Amino acid sequence: MTNLQLFVAAAAIWGTTWLAITYQLGSVAPEASVTYRFFLASLMLFAYCFARGLRLRYPPREHLWIAFQGIAMFSVSYVLVYYAEQHVVSGLVAVGFSASPLLGMLGLRLCFGTPMTARMTAGSLLGLAGITLVFWPEFARMGMGANVVAGATYTALAVIISTVGSLVAHRNHSAGLPVWQGMAWGMLYGSIFSFGTTFLMGQPFTFESTLPYVASLLYLTVLGSIIAFAATSRSSTASGPRAPGTSASWCRSWPSWSPASSKDSSGTPSP
Repeated sequence: MTNLQLFVAAAAIWGTTWLAITYQLGSVAPEASVTYRFFLASLMLFAYCFARGLRLRYPPREHLWIAFQGIAMFSVSYVLVYYAEQHVVSGLVAVGFSASPLLGMLGLRLCFGTPMTARMTAGSLLGLAGITLVFWPEFARMGMGANVVAGATYTALAVIISTVGSLVAHRNHSAGLPVWQGMAWGMLYGSIFSFGTTFLMGQPFTFESTLPYVASLLYLTVLGSIIAFAATSRSSTASGPRAPGTSASWCRSWPSWSPASSKDSSGTPSP
């Protein structure tokens, strides 16, 4: 597939995951849902790697870097996204993630000395402005209640931690770690961290055996985790050096509708 096709595929998938996540919210703790999602994804990826005979053994030092990436990208940032969508419309979360390319460029500059190009900066600002305008009608109905403050805080933390994970992913890619094996180990480490967090936070480790929950979990696992992340990783590799997570950031902030977007800041359906 071409770079453009990979980007469009990831955008189409991640543009719907905001809706799928809303079906994960309810009786199951966000930490548990994220554990299920990425543990299943890691099992599928390991099966794929075994079937293709891909190398899965790496030095302990590289495992530490992979674990760092997995905890940031596939655990903490997603748990925060799930919590954010419990408090605010999905549009606010999308706008938050549209700021990731700018943070990524700053991180590249500080950590790797990569120049910040005027084209990339302008494109990031235009994209941020465009996505903000798309969701402006929803923001106009929002107050500044406790739900909005909490949701905005969760979103900001998720964006920062996701950007850190993307910087580590950039380092891992530069060190020669392959996409599929890195995703398999990273998602396993992320799910283990989420598993431990579930108990440390005192959350019940439950499972909702309903069609909406199971179907959305499988959708998020196969398409939203494996296919979309692989597509953006391949796209970034094919494009050469760029701000880490740039493709993923724009794909994840692609406008989508969810039931949360029809609620006001208190969670009450709007007219």
